[in-house]
Amino acid sequence: MVALLLVAAAATALLVPFVLFGNASGHDFEFHLASWMDVVHQWHQRVLYPRWAELANWGYGEPRFIFYPPASWLLGAALSLLLPWPAVPGAFYWICMVSGGACMFRLAREWLPEKAAMLAALIYAVNPYHQLHVYWRSDFAELLASAIFPLVVLYTLRTGKGEAGAAWWLAGLFGATWLMNAPAAVVVTYSVALLLAVTAVERRSWRGLLLGGGAMALGFALAAFYILPAAYEQTWVNIGEVLASGLRPSDNFLFTRTNDPEHTWFNFRASIIAVSEMLVTALMLIPARRLRERRDAWWPLVALLGASAVLMLRVSALAWRFLPELHFVQFPWRWLLALNIVLPLLIAAVAARSRPALVWIGCALVLAGCAVRLGHHAWWDSDGVHDLYQAILVQGKGYFGTDEYGVRGSDHYDLDARAARITVLPVGNVAPQAQVHVERWRSERKAFTVRSEQPVTVVLRLMTYPAWKVSVNGQPASAQARPNTKEMAIEVPPGTSRVEVRFTRTADRTLGGAISITAVVLWLLLAFLQHRLLARGASHDQPFPGSGR
Repeated sequence: MVALLLVAAAATALLVPFVLFGNASGHDFEFHLASWMDVVHQWHQRVLYPRWAELANWGYGEPRFIFYPPASWLLGAALSLLLPWPAVPGAFYWICMVSGGACMFRLAREWLPEKAAMLAALIYAVNPYHQLHVYWRSDFAELLASAIFPLVVLYTLRTGKGEAGAAWWLAGLFGATWLMNAPAAVVVTYSVALLLAVTAVERRSWRGLLLGGGAMALGFALAAFYILPAAYEQTWVNIGEVLASGLRPSDNFLFTRTNDPEHTWFNFRASIIAVSEMLVTALMLIPARRLRERRDAWWPLVALLGASAVLMLRVSALAWRFLPELHFVQFPWRWLLALNIVLPLLIAAVAARSRPALVWIGCALVLAGCAVRLGHHAWWDSDGVHDLYQAILVQGKGYFGTDEYGVRGSDHYDLDARAARITVLPVGNVAPQAQVHVERWRSERKAFTVRSEQPVTVVLRLMTYPAWKVSVNGQPASAQARPNTKEMAIEVPPGTSRVEVRFTRTADRTLGGAISITAVVLWLLLAFLQHRLLARGASHDQPFPGSGR
């Protein structure tokens, strides 16, 4: 309880500038806030789990919620139902940091005394990389994934020792990570694989490796309702833009310079944090005796530390090129996620053996100094959330979309933000006499009637996508994608026609959902069986009446 209060106080102190100056508007701030508002907008339409971001691209939409993991945008939207919108970002950060500190405390208590574990929790909760998120990056989803990472490491190490119960926990946590942030999940996946492999070698036993592999497979299955559609439907969008110039690993190794001064400046700031943490970690390796005495943890953690440090450097370029999906991490300094698991443990281990008061004071001063430095140079915006709220939820104008989630071949920069919901195209140079009446215009269903004496083509304020199905007068009809913008165009026969456009469940979404449901049933069944086995074992351990045991 004391550890939780300490972490909560540190997280609150870090967020004091949010009360004084407004929200720190980082790189991804508007992306996440707009997503949360779009979700709330669709909840009002009784769409509980959105797939199509209706208000993206000024109302033309995009399949954002198919590709971006759901945990962060569901949590952000839910918080808005309890708090005023300007307070939501700070509350999100607070939850992540306090949860992360609590999870690190649990990990540290595996090997360290309580006071040392409290220090590890404090360092992890408000470590410089988390501060970079809070003040500069605004990557809410990655911070959310970081919160449970310590527990993933804990149950990975336990699974590596052959504990079947730990494998059950690992499966659930691993699947949850994939529902929080995809780049962080890739880091976690490689980290878990490395920890399991090193543990297997150190123990000279394959049992833990097999259990861990099964747990990872079950975790993937638990998250299949998101992973399978996101993987399958990549060919339907401009997903290659996620690795555009400035977003590639080669542009983001430590201290890499590019032609973009702002990008170079930020990369240098992240690099300084990374190198500083590496140096401190190196200094802690020798005196951290408390951890070195635990060989079951020491060598896996050292391996994770080494891999994290190397993967941030340009010497690892071949790994980023050939290891599956690693390039989707984008920024090599994202491996600070893993390095920051080891660093608090090492510092706390040193504090447990020598001059704990000095270590506590030193850590407090460094963390406070980092916060002052990053917060001083952050972009504070007191009106940004209000302006987004007005544009998205009050006026319904929508928001600017993303390059990578745009329909394949589209250029959302060419979309007309002032276009009507339905436009009748001229026939030759003559505008046809057609009347259009909109019956329903919701996120996943559009319905309207067209009355015309001649065949006409109507263009909708909507991007084409394979999940959209069109019917004209109750009969299936095809829709055309206009060049470059990929706006949906529908041919309508003469007379009065009723047109309906629905966002349907595609086969990959159905299959992913079925896999996840099956995995949840299996996961719960394994928990039940484990509980029964433990109960039976406990009953066998009870003394016989009168035995004197």
